[in-house]
Amino acid sequence: MTWGLLVLAGLLEIVWAASMKQSAGFTRLGPTLIMAAAMPSSFFLLALAMRNLPLGTAFMVWTGIGAVGAFLFGVVWLQEAVTPMRLMAAAMIAGGLVMMKLA
Repeated sequence: MTWGLLVLAGLLEIVWAASMKQSAGFTRLGPTLIMAAAMPSSFFLLALAMRNLPLGTAFMVWTGIGAVGAFLFGVVWLQEAVTPMRLMAAAMIAGGLVMMKLA
Protein backbone atom coordinates (compact mmCIF):
# COMPACT_ATOMS: atom_id res chain seq x y z
CA MET A 1 0.00 0.00 0.00
CA THR A 2 2.85 2.40 0.83
CA TRP A 3 4.41 2.01 -2.61
CA GLY A 4 1.00 2.49 -4.22
CA LEU A 5 0.58 5.78 -2.37
CA LEU A 6 4.02 6.86 -3.52
CA VAL A 7 3.33 5.98 -7.15
CA LEU A 8 0.02 7.85 -7.01
CA ALA A 9 1.82 10.84 -5.48
CA GLY A 10 4.30 10.72 -8.37
CA LEU A 11 1.51 10.55 -10.94
CA LEU A 12 -0.12 13.56 -9.34
CA GLU A 13 3.21 15.35 -9.60
CA ILE A 14 3.05 14.81 -13.36
CA VAL A 15 -0.50 16.19 -13.37
CA TRP A 16 0.40 19.36 -11.50
CA ALA A 17 3.55 19.97 -13.53
CA ALA A 18 1.71 19.50 -16.83
CA SER A 19 -1.18 21.65 -15.61
CA MET A 20 1.24 24.38 -14.58
CA LYS A 21 2.65 24.40 -18.12
CA GLN A 22 -0.85 24.41 -19.59
CA SER A 23 -1.93 27.28 -17.31
CA ALA A 24 0.23 29.70 -19.34
CA GLY A 25 1.55 31.46 -16.27
CA PHE A 26 -1.71 31.02 -14.34
CA THR A 27 -3.70 32.90 -16.99
CA ARG A 28 -5.93 29.90 -17.83
CA LEU A 29 -8.36 29.01 -15.05
CA GLY A 30 -8.96 25.30 -15.76
CA PRO A 31 -5.34 24.14 -15.75
CA THR A 32 -4.58 26.44 -12.81
CA LEU A 33 -7.35 24.82 -10.73
CA ILE A 34 -6.18 21.33 -11.67
CA MET A 35 -2.65 22.24 -10.61
CA ALA A 36 -3.90 23.77 -7.36
CA ALA A 37 -5.71 20.53 -6.49
CA ALA A 38 -3.07 18.06 -7.69
CA MET A 39 -0.10 19.71 -5.97
CA PRO A 40 -1.26 19.45 -2.34
CA SER A 41 -2.72 16.01 -3.04
CA SER A 42 0.66 14.85 -4.32
CA PHE A 43 2.44 16.27 -1.25
CA PHE A 44 -0.11 14.67 1.08
CA LEU A 45 0.31 11.22 -0.46
CA LEU A 46 4.09 11.63 -0.38
CA ALA A 47 3.88 12.46 3.33
CA LEU A 48 1.78 9.34 3.95
CA ALA A 49 4.29 7.18 2.09
CA MET A 50 7.13 8.69 4.11
CA ARG A 51 5.62 7.21 7.26
CA ASN A 52 6.94 3.82 6.15
CA LEU A 53 9.70 4.57 3.64
CA PRO A 54 13.08 6.21 4.13
CA LEU A 55 13.16 9.88 3.20
CA GLY A 56 15.74 9.47 0.44
CA THR A 57 13.92 6.56 -1.18
CA ALA A 58 10.50 8.19 -1.07
CA PHE A 59 11.69 11.55 -2.32
CA MET A 60 13.82 10.10 -5.11
CA VAL A 61 11.04 7.87 -6.39
CA TRP A 62 8.49 10.71 -6.19
CA THR A 63 10.67 13.19 -8.04
CA GLY A 64 11.81 10.56 -10.53
CA ILE A 65 8.26 9.60 -11.47
CA GLY A 66 7.45 13.28 -11.85
CA ALA A 67 10.56 14.06 -13.90
CA VAL A 68 10.26 11.16 -16.32
CA GLY A 69 6.48 11.57 -16.53
CA ALA A 70 6.74 15.29 -17.25
CA PHE A 71 9.34 14.54 -19.91
CA LEU A 72 7.04 11.99 -21.54
CA PHE A 73 4.06 14.37 -21.34
CA GLY A 74 6.11 17.05 -23.07
CA VAL A 75 7.25 14.69 -25.80
CA VAL A 76 3.88 13.04 -26.46
CA TRP A 77 1.41 15.89 -25.98
CA LEU A 78 3.48 19.03 -26.45
CA GLN A 79 5.70 17.73 -29.26
CA GLU A 80 8.88 18.69 -27.39
CA ALA A 81 12.18 17.60 -28.86
CA VAL A 82 13.29 13.99 -28.54
CA THR A 83 17.05 13.80 -28.70
CA PRO A 84 19.38 10.95 -27.84
CA MET A 85 20.73 12.84 -24.83
CA ARG A 86 17.25 13.60 -23.47
CA LEU A 87 16.26 9.94 -23.90
CA MET A 88 19.45 8.81 -22.18
CA ALA A 89 18.84 11.18 -19.27
CA ALA A 90 15.27 9.90 -18.82
CA ALA A 91 16.52 6.29 -19.01
CA MET A 92 19.14 7.00 -16.36
CA ILE A 93 16.51 8.48 -14.04
CA ALA A 94 14.23 5.49 -14.60
CA GLY A 95 17.16 3.12 -13.96
CA GLY A 96 17.89 4.93 -10.72
CA LEU A 97 14.28 4.48 -9.65
CA VAL A 98 14.46 0.76 -10.23
CA MET A 99 17.73 0.51 -8.33
CA MET A 100 16.32 2.52 -5.42
CA LYS A 101 13.25 0.26 -5.26
CA LEU A 102 15.47 -2.83 -5.22
CA ALA A 103 17.86 -1.43 -2.60
